[in-house]
Amino acid sequence: MAVKEKIRLDKYLWAIRLFKTRSLAATACDTGKVKFDGLQAKSSRSVSIGDEYEVKTEAKRWRIKVTGLLQNRVAYTEAILHYMDITPEEEIQRLQYQAASFHTGKRRSKIGRPTKKERRELDEFLDD
Repeated sequence: MAVKEKIRLDKYLWAIRLFKTRSLAATACDTGKVKFDGLQAKSSRSVSIGDEYEVKTEAKRWRIKVTGLLQNRVAYTEAILHYMDITPEEEIQRLQYQAASFHTGKRRSKIGRPTKKERRELDEFLDD
């Protein structure tokens, strides 16, 4: 009889790099930002292969399917092999629209006043 490997939900979400720290993953679970079958999932919940979770992070609303279990945090290229991103297409399009309309507060290229570097270059050019 094979022993079933157990892993906590907060540890799994941290290991696959959806959250930067395990405590952030646990907090997300406790505040209802992680759902399993439409219900809030506790951070101590055991993760099984085939489970589907809805995870709301700062950047995106993920919908993931567990394809493998990870005990420790690994490189991104390794981590993406342990889950499948099944986020609906509408959510991905919404994110792309938001990114296009997002204003960072930085000056867009070739619009507005010149930067200090551009001003020096302009002064050098006009002095010649």
